[in-house]
Amino acid sequence: MQCMFIDIVGYVAAALTTLAFVPQALTSWRTRDLSGVSLPMYSIFTAGVAMWLAYGVMLGSWPIIIANSVTLALSGAVLVLKVMHR
Repeated sequence: MQCMFIDIVGYVAAALTTLAFVPQALTSWRTRDLSGVSLPMYSIFTAGVAMWLAYGVMLGSWPIIIANSVTLALSGAVLVLKVMHR
C-alpha cells in the first residue's frame, strides 16, 4: 500500500512538471517567436532531462521514464525551433 502511494505521488509530480512545458511548446510552435527563450538554458535543461530519463531507465522507474520522455520531446521541440528561428 505504501509503495502504491509513493508511485501515485511520483506520477502526479511527473504529470505536473511535464505539463508545465506544454504552454511554452505550443506558444513556440504557433508563433515561432522564441526571442524570450534562452538557447544555453534550454540546451542544458534538455541535456538534464535526457540524463533524468537515463536514470529512470536504469532504475526501472516508470514515473521518471514517462515524465522525462514527454518532457524531453517537448523541450527538444522548443530547442529545435529556437535553433531554426534564431
